[in-house]
Amino acid sequence: MVTTSSVAAHVQDQVVEDHAKVGQEAHDDDQQKQLNAGALFVLKSKGSWVHCAYHLTTSIVGPDLLSLPYAFAFLGWTTGIFCLVIGASVTFYSYNLISLVLEHYAQLGHRHFRFRDLAHDILGPKWCWYFVGPIQFLVCYGAVVASILLGGQCMKSIYLLSSPNGSMKLYEFVIIFGCLMLVLAQIPSFHSLRHINLVSMLLGLAYSVCATAACVYIGNSSKGSQKDYSLKSSTVSRVFGIFNANAIIATIYGNGIIPEIQATVAAPVKGKMFKGLSVCYAVVTTTSFSVAISGYWAFGNKAEGLILSNFLDDGKPLIPKWLIFMTNVFTMFQLSAVGVVYLQPTNEVLETTFADPTRNELSARNLIPRLISRSLSVMLATAIAAMLPFFGDINSVIGAFGFIPLDFVLPAVLFNLTFKPSKRSPIYWLNITIAVVFSVLGIIGAVAAIRQISLDAKTYKLFANV
Repeated sequence: MVTTSSVAAHVQDQVVEDHAKVGQEAHDDDQQKQLNAGALFVLKSKGSWVHCAYHLTTSIVGPDLLSLPYAFAFLGWTTGIFCLVIGASVTFYSYNLISLVLEHYAQLGHRHFRFRDLAHDILGPKWCWYFVGPIQFLVCYGAVVASILLGGQCMKSIYLLSSPNGSMKLYEFVIIFGCLMLVLAQIPSFHSLRHINLVSMLLGLAYSVCATAACVYIGNSSKGSQKDYSLKSSTVSRVFGIFNANAIIATIYGNGIIPEIQATVAAPVKGKMFKGLSVCYAVVTTTSFSVAISGYWAFGNKAEGLILSNFLDDGKPLIPKWLIFMTNVFTMFQLSAVGVVYLQPTNEVLETTFADPTRNELSARNLIPRLISRSLSVMLATAIAAMLPFFGDINSVIGAFGFIPLDFVLPAVLFNLTFKPSKRSPIYWLNITIAVVFSVLGIIGAVAAIRQISLDAKTYKLFANV
């Protein structure tokens, strides 16, 4: 039996809860008003955990996973699969760690919208300005350059299918793809990309299925090269190759913009990133494992830096032309979404520098500087991609210098410094182990990547038509 007093108590509790909710919303509004133009216009906190899943998947599931069979050529079956599992496990764990740190500060009333802000408050200003900030810029802008380059390569592959003796060069396709990026870069905010990133997630699944099907088709036919899984290189080259391959795998799982993605989620943020990451990693593991295993099985140590290159033998397709065409089209369009996602930290810096937060974001005062600055940013990235068309080596450098510190090392350090777990607790030593091991791997991987570039430099030419 429900009494009058119990109903009154329930109503009173509901009123208190509503007041608390209104108070939280008012606090969030006040905090939003105090933000600079970059956070206010680019990192709008309006999304749900579903939108977060779209952003996360696009930022992680990119065409760089098509380099995994090439990484396996250095590692072999056992080590390759082991490294894939470790990469997926550690990054999923690390991304949840940094999400918990962000949630902790949000509950204290100080929500961080950028990676460098989080590093500034926990590690200090020097770490923010001389380590985290530059590394994140390297990762994100490098990913934009790589996306434009690979987009141009996909366009060239499509062109050669219809015109095998065509005279157009790679740099021309890179410029064309850069023009597409020039248009997409004008999308005002990260939150505005949610529908594009949903399509991107579906495209990532689509070209992974196409690439896997192509590898299985070639592997079961007599058209491909003879399968050879031996590691034939010298001991020194093999050691450096292993670390180079690990840098590629780090890039596959790399993100580098977890705080910026979490910033797009509407308050309260608690628990939303875990849901988004769970959806993301269901897609990540499906795509990466299927492409890596099928590609290495089909081509062995002949797997090239981009598995799509193995589908042609002296310009002759080893699979039906329509499948190559479809795979390249899906890859090309998904690359445009990946590039725009990794432009967001750059856009945020540009908005902070040139925009006026007291004026409307679509006013002429803010619109004209945005158009000019973002256009110049994309034009510079396109010029770099056209000049240096070596995707595999770029991938390794970005992974070693950027993704390993940001995604494997810093989350464990930030968590321990924030929550200060007991030195007797397993989580403390797990985090210390991850930070130390991956710091060493990052340093060695960076040396290996630079060594590989120096070895390949003999074949490098500016604006090469590779």
